[in-house]
Amino acid sequence: MQHFVVISGCSGGGKSTLLIELAKRGYAIVDEPGRRIVKEELEGEGAALPWVDGVAFARRAIELAVADRAAASRLRGWVFFDRGLVDAAAALQHMTGEPALTILGDAHRYHERVFITPPWPEIYAKDPERRHRFDEAVLEHERLIEVYPLLGYEVVLLPKIGPAERADFVLGALKA
Repeated sequence: MQHFVVISGCSGGGKSTLLIELAKRGYAIVDEPGRRIVKEELEGEGAALPWVDGVAFARRAIELAVADRAAASRLRGWVFFDRGLVDAAAALQHMTGEPALTILGDAHRYHERVFITPPWPEIYAKDPERRHRFDEAVLEHERLIEVYPLLGYEVVLLPKIGPAERADFVLGALKA
C-alpha cells in the first residue's frame, strides 16, 4: 500500500525512537514484530527466541507482519512500520535458503521509498530484546540494503541526526 512506510535498517540505529517521534506528531505506527515476539517469548516458553530458534522466530515475524498489514489496512494517512514483512522474509531466506522473498507479491507492497537506519555505534545498546552484537546488526543492515532494491524499493538512508530532525527528513522525502 502506498501509505504504508517501512523504517528498517540496522538494529540499534534509532528506528523505534524515530517512530515514537512520528507517533507524537499524530501518525499511525506499527511496532516491530521481532520485539513483540521476543517480549512474548520471554514471558512464556521462549522456544521462538531469535537466539534459541532463529527460523521459528523469523516464521512468527512473517505471520505477525502479515497480520499487522491487514490490521493497518483500515487506517488512513501515513502508517509507519518499524520493520515489516520484507525484513522477516529476508531473515528467513538468509537462515534457510528458502525463497521466502518470493512470497512478497504486489499484495504485500509498501511505499516505494524505504527508510533505512545506518549502523550507529554511538547509540547502539543491547537490552533484554536485543542481545546480538553490533557486528551482527551491521551484517543484517547490509543484507537489507541489498534486498529492498532487488524487490523494487528505493532505499533512503537516514542521516545520523536527532529524532525530530529525522522525522522532518522522512516526511519531507515522502512529499518529494
